[in-house]
Amino acid sequence: MGYLFISPWLFGLIFLTAGPLLFSLAASFTNYNITSTFDFVGLKNYTRMFMEDQLFWTSLWNTLYFVLFSVPLTTAGAVLLAVLLNQPVPGMRIFRTVYYLPAVLSGVAVYFLWMQLLAPSSGLVNIGLGWLGIEGPAWLFDPDWTKPALILMKLWGTGGGMLLYLAIMQNVSPHLYEAAELDGAGPVRKFFHITLPLITPVILFDLVTSTIGAFQIFQEAYVMSENGDGSPANSLLFYNLHMWRNAFEYFNMGYASGMAWVLFLIISVLTFLHMKFSKRWVHYGGTDK
Repeated sequence: MGYLFISPWLFGLIFLTAGPLLFSLAASFTNYNITSTFDFVGLKNYTRMFMEDQLFWTSLWNTLYFVLFSVPLTTAGAVLLAVLLNQPVPGMRIFRTVYYLPAVLSGVAVYFLWMQLLAPSSGLVNIGLGWLGIEGPAWLFDPDWTKPALILMKLWGTGGGMLLYLAIMQNVSPHLYEAAELDGAGPVRKFFHITLPLITPVILFDLVTSTIGAFQIFQEAYVMSENGDGSPANSLLFYNLHMWRNAFEYFNMGYASGMAWVLFLIISVLTFLHMKFSKRWVHYGGTDK
């Protein structure tokens, strides 16, 4: 009876997850082109990936750049926002709702909104910078500013992470803060010695999921670059976009499958390192550490 009850999940695992995974692994060693060709070519796809395809390294660098800057900044921004929204101020529910709203808006609509905001001459961002006497960059039209523009857009939507941190902060016992105040601790010391250690499990969760999500960036580059090709100068050619173009524009599905497995290995290694080193800084309540 147990297997009968979990049969829908087993069906999904075998036919919708494990089956396609194994098929893509097998396809990565072939010249599969979606329609008819499926000939074994050994490690040719991987050799081409690392030795011949310069756009592979470009896309990997663009993705790493985005991950290295967006993940720490969005995590720190969400923590700071949660601290500010955890204060006993009248009307705080309204502020929490306002800051969370960007997290529930549709992705494509948000991208079009930011394309208007980041327009070099008529965008509100550059107009605001002009009021401060700063000449705004071309943003999405300048290869040096395209990725910072996407990171700025990512910071705007930190409300989802903020909600997680706000929930755990409200579960911190007020007696701990009272004891710290009796010892003469100020707001800064209370944050670093009480709040921050107690929210480290959520920080770990946020870092892992944000890293995985950042490596899978695709929609932003596809919508916000001209013709969805990662322009200008391939500055928005992220890994997933390059993989998608190989699969569905050039029909090199075997090569794209190999790229997918390389991405899987990169994310797996980074997730393992996150979990491995988390023992040194994550504090779990009720434990000796």
